[in-house]
Amino acid sequence: MSVGITPFRIQIPQADLDDLQHRLARTRSPHPVPGTGSEWDRGIPPAYLRELADYWAHGFDWRAHEARLNTFPQFLTEIDGQTIHFLHIRSPEPDATPLLLNHSYPTSFVEFLEASGPLTNPRAHGGDPADAFHVVIPSLPGFAFSSPLSARGWNLERTALAFGELMTRLGYERFGVEGGDIGAGVTGRVSALLPDRVIGAHTHGDRLQLGMVGEDLPEPPGLNPDERAELEAAQRRWSQMKGYRVLHSTEPNALSAGLADSPILQLAWIAEKFVEWANPATPISRDNVLITASLYWFTRTGPAAADFYWELAHAENTSWGTASAVPQGSSLFYSNPLIRKVLGPSDSSAFLREHTEGGHFPAFEVPDLFVDDIRAFFHTLRR
Repeated sequence: MSVGITPFRIQIPQADLDDLQHRLARTRSPHPVPGTGSEWDRGIPPAYLRELADYWAHGFDWRAHEARLNTFPQFLTEIDGQTIHFLHIRSPEPDATPLLLNHSYPTSFVEFLEASGPLTNPRAHGGDPADAFHVVIPSLPGFAFSSPLSARGWNLERTALAFGELMTRLGYERFGVEGGDIGAGVTGRVSALLPDRVIGAHTHGDRLQLGMVGEDLPEPPGLNPDERAELEAAQRRWSQMKGYRVLHSTEPNALSAGLADSPILQLAWIAEKFVEWANPATPISRDNVLITASLYWFTRTGPAAADFYWELAHAENTSWGTASAVPQGSSLFYSNPLIRKVLGPSDSSAFLREHTEGGHFPAFEVPDLFVDDIRAFFHTLRR
């Protein structure tokens, strides 16, 4: 192991667990508008949030999940003045391809854990050993145990360069990279800034991004009336869902004060996105929601995530996508023809996989499809 990299284990103090329970017990709920207790038209329903918080306080076993998380090899290192937490899961196959997996918001490194076994050890999961990867999963700066933030300026470009340095320290001169949403932004910047080192860049998207057309994504030409109506409906829906992003990107401090002090706010802020962004057919499990919420709460990731969005919005280059000569691949989940028009590659020869299954969190929702697509993309590069 390179100098400057130290093993890490998650050890949340019991006092923090006790404090969480006490805070949840003292939650002061708003007076619900009559008839809205179970409706989603105003965001997360009070009844759903109350049930989830009750399970967090009385049924959820953090220590059991902490022990499972600690079965994965975790490390800390300092890069550009920032503590970076990461998992480094080496394959038993000596010729495995190094692969950098970039999580997004409101997820964490936990998003990729179920996929990590088949990716690192395909032989043990009915796959071809030639498709093995050495997997590296860093926590974004300020997220989880890559905290606290050391300075201003941790945007996509700075994060991409830091993760490139991380791969250097691990001895990986050449590597693949994958991510979705913010993770896709990091993936794109890594491949643009370090093209001589990146074997291939794979990203994943889904129908949530239809609403971002005209804001983050260009409108494709030649839409028929049905597609136009579908796009406009998605844009209206996104306009009701993007309040978090407006707050994160403009004046996050007031929200951050609440996220750091109130577990019920942190839980609501995360759980709402997990429910609304996933495919209803493949919902995120209650325990995965609460593992993520717990990590955000114990490490104060909620405020740091807001700061990360602020930095993205105020960076010199605010684009989430960057042109690169690196081979590109993409997977679309919960897809249909319009999504392919919006998110599909402009190059007809580029790698593309489409699925009607899954959603915004494919490594959580449909890990088998997620793994198969990554294997297939990098297999085409080896061939």
